[in-house]
Amino acid sequence: MKKIGILTISIVSALMVVSCATRHNGPYLSDNPGQPGISSPNSGTSYTLDKSKSTATLFTMKWSAPDYGFPAAVTYTVQMDKPGNNFSNPVKVGTSHSTQIAISHGDMNSALLGDGFKPKQQAKVQLRVTASISDSVQQEISKGISLTFTPYSNYTYIYVPGNYQAYSGYGSAWTPNDAAPLAMTGNQVFDGYVYINDTKDSDIEFKFEKDNTWWGTGSGPGTLSSSGGNITIPTDSSGYYKIHVDMDAKTYTMMKTSWSVIGDATAGGWDSDTPLTYDKTNKVWKVTTDLTAGGLKFRANDSWNLNYGDTGADGTLDAGGDNINVPAAGNYTIILDLSNPPLYTYSLKKN
Repeated sequence: MKKIGILTISIVSALMVVSCATRHNGPYLSDNPGQPGISSPNSGTSYTLDKSKSTATLFTMKWSAPDYGFPAAVTYTVQMDKPGNNFSNPVKVGTSHSTQIAISHGDMNSALLGDGFKPKQQAKVQLRVTASISDSVQQEISKGISLTFTPYSNYTYIYVPGNYQAYSGYGSAWTPNDAAPLAMTGNQVFDGYVYINDTKDSDIEFKFEKDNTWWGTGSGPGTLSSSGGNITIPTDSSGYYKIHVDMDAKTYTMMKTSWSVIGDATAGGWDSDTPLTYDKTNKVWKVTTDLTAGGLKFRANDSWNLNYGDTGADGTLDAGGDNINVPAAGNYTIILDLSNPPLYTYSLKKN
């Protein structure tokens, strides 16, 4: 009986070994799952973003799934970067657990502005899809596609249409969509800069346009009325103006400005300004000059009453902000951009 018992145990053990040997030990991860393949939208497509459709779908991005060898829970991420960057510093546009994602006007606009692109200017970018199932498993990454977008500003604006536009780089005369913008900086308070060039007419004329209502001269100097006539200034008063409008008070002010840099990084130190020249084609002030290591600031009319620095060193200007650092001596091209209120920017490019 003892031998029979031992034999029985041996047979059962053998059967268990066979059973275990034939049992599936999966899942097994594929050695080559393959890249996601983007099928929509088509590379080369252009889009104009619309603020009034911020929550509406701009396009639906679709792609094929990698084959991991088993039904994996995949997180897909749509990434964006500037052409030529090879996605070295990508911006996340959205994530999905399926092989498609609807991208809204607002989502795309936020990604573009967050990556430094400017409103109303074409932005050429690349998009790709990454697939991930675990931090310990290598991501699968699609090839990039090239798309072009024209973003909108998230700010509220009024515009300054007039007969000066065609002479000043703002499209056709009396067209609000082409006119210089003023951005809301407070409760119904708007500020910005406008280049008002000689129109070759007897007077320079303009109005303020807000929500399809045109505002002209009011009951006294510096006042506004929706039934008023054109605001006029003499042709010999053409120039680059800082304009402030209070729509609650129905008033406006204009200050003519010219711009310069000053600081211990400049040839004149803190005692003498280096003038900038206005480029109406690109709507920026610029100069090419020699600088030393040190600091500088931008200021208007050779005065400290209106000046900009950069608090936080983020490339965005702040009224009365910190000195802008010049890290090393050399010949630089300096650009001051006041054309996209209220976000004023600058660049220092070493030549």
